[in-house]
Amino acid sequence: MLALALPLAAVAVLLAATLASLRSAGGAAGPRFWLLLGAALTGSAAVVALRTATGWDSSLSTALWWSVAVCLALFLPLALLGPSARRLAPLLYGYLLLLALAALASAGLPGHVRMGGGNDAWLAAHIAMSLATYALATLAAVAGLAVFLRERALKRKEQGGLVARLPSIADGERLQFGLLGAAEAVLGAGLATGLALDWVGYGYLVALDHKTLLSVLAFLLIGLLLLLHARGGLRGRRAARLGLLAYLLLSLSYLGVKVVTDVLLVA
Repeated sequence: MLALALPLAAVAVLLAATLASLRSAGGAAGPRFWLLLGAALTGSAAVVALRTATGWDSSLSTALWWSVAVCLALFLPLALLGPSARRLAPLLYGYLLLLALAALASAGLPGHVRMGGGNDAWLAAHIAMSLATYALATLAAVAGLAVFLRERALKRKEQGGLVARLPSIADGERLQFGLLGAAEAVLGAGLATGLALDWVGYGYLVALDHKTLLSVLAFLLIGLLLLLHARGGLRGRRAARLGLLAYLLLSLSYLGVKVVTDVLLVA
């Protein structure tokens, strides 16, 4: 009973947080904002704790709940820094709500993970790096989407609505590239732990599988983005589009592989 009630409650809290962020003033930091953020984080973390209480669960559903929980955990300190980050809440909560609904829909699918002997520490480190990378990239993608929507509204001379609650273009870009820089650093560490995991567990250095190739492509693309931005030649919607492309590569690497193994190959 708890296995069903807890995810439903977590989804309900995310829905409440999404609706509240759409109705409140952009960047507001009242008690309701912190209460809903805390409740959403607690709910998703409780689902993860329940799913992993008896051992690691590699299913698609649990991976999605992990993504929701880690994104909210990283958004909390970001929101404490100022109203610009809090203005991402409508887009972020809406996206995380979709992930949570997808987690509910895929709850009955088993997980498939490759395990090796004597590599538990490397595996734990690699999983932690993967989760942190994906969460940072998610926040960066949300910031990039906010920049894209702001610039499009400015070009069309549109005012009000959701766009008015988002951060300014300058603040959105600052958040996007700051988060991309953090994601690049953690992704680099994740690739290193992945190499160590393959070497310790399986005796080879590089596994040329889809996950590795997509992760390397994302690493190179994010690095190029950061370099072009540092030289002053990449801003606005062009940067947002490339940032979203990098996020798509990471999504295919992290969640796409699970969709293939847990859904397509099982069907």
